[in-house]
Amino acid sequence: MSLQVTNGMLPRSLFDRLREDYFSSARDTLLTLLCVSFILAVASKLLQWGILDAVWQGGPEDCRGTSGACWAVIADRYRLIFFGLYPYAEQWRSVLACLVILVTVVLSCVPVFWSAVRLAVLWISGIASFYILMRGGVFGLSVVLETEWGGLALTAFVFSLTVLLGMPMAICLALLRQSKLWVIARTTALIIDGVRSLPLLSILFTAAIILPLALPGFLIGDKLYRVILGMALFFAVYQAEIIRGGMQAIAPGQAEAANALGLSYWQVTTRIILPQAFRFALPPTVNQVVIAFMETSLIVILGFFEVTASGNAAFSSGGWNNTYIEVYSFVALIYFFFTFSLSRYGAYLERSLKAEAH
Repeated sequence: MSLQVTNGMLPRSLFDRLREDYFSSARDTLLTLLCVSFILAVASKLLQWGILDAVWQGGPEDCRGTSGACWAVIADRYRLIFFGLYPYAEQWRSVLACLVILVTVVLSCVPVFWSAVRLAVLWISGIASFYILMRGGVFGLSVVLETEWGGLALTAFVFSLTVLLGMPMAICLALLRQSKLWVIARTTALIIDGVRSLPLLSILFTAAIILPLALPGFLIGDKLYRVILGMALFFAVYQAEIIRGGMQAIAPGQAEAANALGLSYWQVTTRIILPQAFRFALPPTVNQVVIAFMETSLIVILGFFEVTASGNAAFSSGGWNNTYIEVYSFVALIYFFFTFSLSRYGAYLERSLKAEAH
C-alpha cells in the first residue's frame, strides 16, 4: 500500500483539517461554536416555518392563523407566476418555448457545438423557434402579441437576446478599441466609457421613452425590442472590456509570429487572439452573463410582466395579500436555480480548459 505525498507531506485527514482550520485556538473554537449555534438556530426556525408548520394546499382562508409558510399560494397561482398575461388556453406554447431555450442552453454546453458558426446557428434557430411558438401567426398558431407575454418565458427571451446580441457587439467594440488607428480607438473608448458611466435604468428609460420622440415612425419598433437593444448595449460595453483584458494577457510575440508566417489580420484574430482571450476572460464573462440574467428584473419598472411582476400580481389579488414572503421566496428560488446553473457551467468550462492545457 502506498500513501500519496503532496509537497513532501502526508495528506491531512478531514478531522485534522477541521481541527486546524476551526479549532486551532480558544478564540477560533469560540467563534466556530458561536457561528454553528447561530446557523442551527436560524435553520431550525426556517425548517419550522417553511416545512413543519407550512400550509401546502387550500385557499387564503386555510392560511389564516397559521404560524408557518403559506405555500398554497404557489399551488394556486403558479400559472400566473410562470406565464404572466399569456392566454390561459395557449400556455402550453409558453412551456414549449421555455423548453426550447433550455435545450439550446444545454446543447451549447456540448463541446461539439463549441465553434462560432455552430453556436450562432444553434442560438439563432433556438430564438427563432421560441419566437414562433410565443408569437404564433404560422402553423395554425393564433397570434399572441408581445404585450401579452410574461412570466418566465419573457425573462428567458430578454436574457437570451441580450447575450446573443451583446456578445458580437462586445467583440467588435473590443477589436475596435485595440485598433492601431487612434481615431477609431479613441472614439470606441469614448463610446464604451460613456455608456459605462450611465446606470442601466437610464438606458432602459431612454430606449423605452426618449427614443420614440427622436426617431422617425418607421424606426421606432416595439418597446420590448428597444429595451432589449439597450440591455444588449449595456452588456456589450462591459463585456468588451473583459475581452480586451483577455487580449492584453496574450503575449505580443504570438501575433508577431503569426504575422511573420503570413497569416492575415482576421486569421490571427479568429484563430489565435480571440480563442485565448476568451479562455483568459472566462470567469468574468460567466459573472457578466449571470448579472445580465438578474438585471432582466429591471424591466418590470417599464411595465413588462416578467417573472418578478408576475409574482407581484400573484399575491396582490385573490386574497393572498399576506403571502408576499412566500411568493418572493419562490421567485428568488427561480433566479437562484438559473444563476447557480450558469455559475456551475462556468466552473465546468474552467476545469475543461485547464485539463486541455495540461
